[in-house]
Amino acid sequence: MTAAFSDMAGFRAALAAQPEADDVALAAARARNGQLTKPPGALGRLEELAIWYAGWRGTERPAVTHPQIIVFAGNHGVAAQGVSAFPAEVTAQMVLNFQHGGAAINQLAKTFGATLDVHALSLDHPTADFTTAPAMTEAELVAALSTGWAAVDPEADVLVVGEMGIGNTTSAAALAAALVGGDAAEWTGRGTGVDDAGLEIKTRVVRDGVALHAQKGDGLEMLRRLGGRELAAMAGAIARARSLRLPVLLDGFICTAAALTLEKTQAGALDHCAASHVSAEHAHAPMLAALGKTPLMSLDLRLGEGSGAALAIGVLKGAVACLSGMATFAEAGVSDA
Repeated sequence: MTAAFSDMAGFRAALAAQPEADDVALAAARARNGQLTKPPGALGRLEELAIWYAGWRGTERPAVTHPQIIVFAGNHGVAAQGVSAFPAEVTAQMVLNFQHGGAAINQLAKTFGATLDVHALSLDHPTADFTTAPAMTEAELVAALSTGWAAVDPEADVLVVGEMGIGNTTSAAALAAALVGGDAAEWTGRGTGVDDAGLEIKTRVVRDGVALHAQKGDGLEMLRRLGGRELAAMAGAIARARSLRLPVLLDGFICTAAALTLEKTQAGALDHCAASHVSAEHAHAPMLAALGKTPLMSLDLRLGEGSGAALAIGVLKGAVACLSGMATFAEAGVSDA
């Protein structure tokens, strides 16, 4: 579909006009949960997860039958500075692997009944090196946001967005430092597994980029200056999901950085999002804390691709199945305490 914006101002306006959850459905789901055949709160966080989902889907007895996973791929100019353990060519090679069904995300998508779509964004034209110039022009940013927006299936009932892009943990670290604050070293990790010398280079690159661009605009402007096309596409998809009242399961460090730019542009922009997991990247936990998101799982994942969020589809399905499928005390003829 055609995006609802043609420039950054239009995207900001779209964020400001997003719908809220259905309060009637929320109240009905909460009331139903209180009558299910179990002690109060016995299903722990599954209960609030299911109620949250019901509110966004507008029904007290929802179902998860059509999950969508979208993987966006982009290349980064800063990769030429040696910030990754892998060369930039790996981005395109992994896109082919996704398309041929050989990656982890392909297996997880099949396991949890999700469709998987892959979008490569101008891999032959990396973003600019953000230590010397903004990563993208406004037109490039809007094009990437629009790709993400158009990639969302309106018939989906939960969305996962993943990524592939050599150098993108560097971009995510720079966004976190610029938008949350703190020194570059607090946000910069080993990513694909750089050694000590590589980590020193990566930290310097993040510090230099933040020094050049920080405090020059909101989250969207920082996305333009320090982000990448795949991060922008993820942000566009997350925003489109909100317009459809489509719940989103956020993945790891890079996905969360993309989401952070939306929250720092429009407060509350991520109310339709839940954090699927906290990754092994040390800066992911403080980024989630800055967003007020408590992760559902902690499995030491650091792959990206949307893999942690894909796993969380199973958790969400379980939570929703209990809310919608369990009998109430009255229905089961069980005495209520």
